Amino acid sequence: MDLRGYLRAIRKYWWIVLLVTVLGAGAGLLRNARATPLYASNVTFFVSTPSESSSSAFNQDQFAQRRANSYAGVLTSERMAKLILASTGLPMTAGQVAHEVKASVQLNTVLLTATVTDPSPQRALTIATAISTQFGGLVDQLDNSGSPTSATVALNVVSGPAVSSNPISPRKKVNLTLGIAVGLLLGLAAAVARELADTSIRTPEVLRSVTDIPVLGTIGYDSAAKKNPLVVGSQIRSIRAEAFRQLRTNLQFVDVDNPVKVLVVTSSTASEGKSTVATNLAIVFAEASQKVLLIEADMRRPRVTDYLGLERAIGLTNVLAGQVEVDDVLQKWGEDGLWVLPSGTIPPNPSELLGSKNMVELVDTLRGRFDMVIIDTPPLLPVTDAAVASALADGVVLVVRYGKTSRAQVVSAIHSLRSVDARLLGSVFNMRPAKSLIQGGYDGYGYREDQPSAGPALDGGANPAHEAGSQVAGSVAGGDAGRDAGSPSAGQPSETAVRHERSRVQGSRGRSRAQTPQRSQAEVRSER
Repeated sequence: MDLRGYLRAIRKYWWIVLLVTVLGAGAGLLRNARATPLYASNVTFFVSTPSESSSSAFNQDQFAQRRANSYAGVLTSERMAKLILASTGLPMTAGQVAHEVKASVQLNTVLLTATVTDPSPQRALTIATAISTQFGGLVDQLDNSGSPTSATVALNVVSGPAVSSNPISPRKKVNLTLGIAVGLLLGLAAAVARELADTSIRTPEVLRSVTDIPVLGTIGYDSAAKKNPLVVGSQIRSIRAEAFRQLRTNLQFVDVDNPVKVLVVTSSTASEGKSTVATNLAIVFAEASQKVLLIEADMRRPRVTDYLGLERAIGLTNVLAGQVEVDDVLQKWGEDGLWVLPSGTIPPNPSELLGSKNMVELVDTLRGRFDMVIIDTPPLLPVTDAAVASALADGVVLVVRYGKTSRAQVVSAIHSLRSVDARLLGSVFNMRPAKSLIQGGYDGYGYREDQPSAGPALDGGANPAHEAGSQVAGSVAGGDAGRDAGSPSAGQPSETAVRHERSRVQGSRGRSRAQTPQRSQAEVRSER
């Protein structure tokens, strides 16, 4: 996983990072709220060794430093605690007092500091005061043989006792900052772990590395495609339509020596958009003045006829069963050369029908009658229908859905195709989120219609395409009404007007295609 992968994981699972960071901040605030405030009182002693000779000053200093380290243990001893209780009368035990006293010696010095921490600032000061008065006497008993006049070590208070006005614990800012930092780190780790655990395919590069086959096309996700899955009408100039045209071009040139005439479109699992891809691919092939046949060979969950608004009661299964002739069930769709062979009656044995001798003969017959035959088949992993049909085709295209299809599923699907010696042409990366795309264009480069300066409006009841053609002819015959009489090119249509009328003609063709009667499922059922 490279740096881009980590950034992608953080961007994808930002809510996990934010949630865990907020929880960390909450933990810091909770600790601050539940912690008991503690106050500190300090008293510092200077440990010295009296001497009349300066020749041994260094040795005396070393002796005092060692004594200071020893006295640090005496400060926290039970004997010292009992002396404190005897002088203060505090309602505490010797163990409790010793637990509140901490001693420290500054490095390479003879300064010994006693720190008392207690929830009560007054009690902390009381204990520190008792230490300042009682500790010297205890040292005299232990180190000076009980005689201060012949002392070898002297203790002098140089600081304190004093108590802090603010509690030293809890350190609210530190706890809050630490909670946020720990939460942020845990959130980032959780996001990366989630990304590593996600084996779905999310980039064409990963898809190419997993399949070891080319990615023939990438179809972007369009929220409007759920209601308008076909690239016709208002969608004819959409980004999705342009992506399908690129896919068409790549299929035409994937192997110029062995062109594909029978193409199987399938996927690893359900809900990856393979029927939508097959249908739109057939539409853009027909758009390129080719005679195209779309076969609805998914006899388990047919969707093609629903998208196109066609009747599927009688179709492929009835032809394979010898009940009808193929010409009797072929249905033309739109004004281009697109024909559809519906699935027909849903059979109990779809895989046997697709692998039958009749299916082989039917594909051979249709291959000679159409420029392109596209077969929509069921997913590969749940059933074997697609693998059986792939053996009859010139090539197979595997549809992979962004963020849904796992790497293991793609590998298993490819293994199923190669087990029947199918010719796997490549894959289609479907429903990839499109970022920074301009509406009506493709990566900022799209369609634009020239607007005329003036012109007659179309009659509401006239055929738009015919009316546009008539206006072009009239413009050529009589010249542009808006052009000056003295213009050198008088009598000829303006280039802008011609372009405008051509675009209107093309738009009317798209509208005509979109206005092709497309019956709803309810109408189809009522006719049945």
